[in-house]
Amino acid sequence: MKTVRKIWKFLTSMKFAVALLVILAIACSLASLVTQGQTYSWYAQRYSERTAALIIAFHLDDAFHSAWFLTITAFLTLNLFFCSMAQIKGLLARTRAAKLPSETADVTADGVESPEEVFKRLGMPEPKLIEDAEGRETLFASKNRAGIWGAWVCHIGILLIILGFALGQMTHEEYTVYGVPGQSKTIGDTGLILTIDSFRVDLREDDTVEQYEAGITVRNALDGSNESAKISVNNPADLYGMRFYQNSTGWAAKVSVLKSGEPLQETVLCAGELLPIVDKPELIVYFNAFYPDYYYAGAPATASGRLNNPGYLYSVYYNGEMLGMNVLTGTDVLTIDEYTVTFSEPQSYTLIQIKRDPFAWLALAGGLVTMLGLFLAFYIQPKKVWAVREESGKWTVSASSRKGGELFRESFYRAVKPENGGENDG
Repeated sequence: MKTVRKIWKFLTSMKFAVALLVILAIACSLASLVTQGQTYSWYAQRYSERTAALIIAFHLDDAFHSAWFLTITAFLTLNLFFCSMAQIKGLLARTRAAKLPSETADVTADGVESPEEVFKRLGMPEPKLIEDAEGRETLFASKNRAGIWGAWVCHIGILLIILGFALGQMTHEEYTVYGVPGQSKTIGDTGLILTIDSFRVDLREDDTVEQYEAGITVRNALDGSNESAKISVNNPADLYGMRFYQNSTGWAAKVSVLKSGEPLQETVLCAGELLPIVDKPELIVYFNAFYPDYYYAGAPATASGRLNNPGYLYSVYYNGEMLGMNVLTGTDVLTIDEYTVTFSEPQSYTLIQIKRDPFAWLALAGGLVTMLGLFLAFYIQPKKVWAVREESGKWTVSASSRKGGELFRESFYRAVKPENGGENDG
């Protein structure tokens, strides 16, 4: 039984909480060094096969959803919860004790003729008349008892943040949609359809991007309802319980395919997408990259972000083997047997990131509670002041505070003896 109690005491101790926080910090640091959500082959190509195997084995490719991360989080949550619950009894006792004079005082002054003035100068509420243990007439007032709970409230806030983050990681949904104005894309399996109404890229004088702004409409395929919004970098929108972020942009172009001079197919491709020829799917045209102001300097490059000399870098594959790669500019066309492929009408596409986190409110509430706890802990000073009438008719005024230290002592003596600047006569 003693062994069980010792284990329980350790598991609910601050030492264990600090150890868990250190482990969690190290785990998050390691996870931040690894690109999340990639495949074994991707990691093997970037690092090595041995490193890739370790990443997959320890689930570092999806660290924040892994069993070990959730286990650490669960232990930390339980530790904070039980630590907080264990403190309640002592805090209640301290709160009750704050309603009565203390046996010992932090500071005392004798021979005070008007204690009521001292209470006023210290900003205390109107004192109550009571009797001490010896039956002496006593004035007493307390203030800011809520400050006793500051650290406890802060711990509860941290607990809510951890819970909100952990539950959010386990239940959150995330989707990515990209395209050009006029295109509609389904959002995963949500039953929602996103239509890109407009997209604008604002450039600075040096051709660097200043802002992206997209106009979107989201339609519910089940009931036909829709909601619209404009989103830009750092200005997401909330539609159908999901948050839509303007993430990034890239280039797209219209790709037209003729067969023996007759139109066969036409579509808009974003850079990085491929187009299987409709009647010969083993023949694939891949749109590698776009250069708005193309020039060649040992490798394809662009002189600016302006559409001065559009260049389309493409690759052609047949049955998985590359047939060739080149850049089309001006009126250049790609000819493959009876097929003719042209690129035209370059335009920017928008990449929109969509997230749903049903527990984001819990993390937000935890942040607010933590801020409240910090406010109570650092700015609300619990203090009590009492004055006992001596046989001489004068009063002995005492005060105590768990915060403030020397500053509290100085303010007390200024209140007792304002005529000499609050200097203590000893």
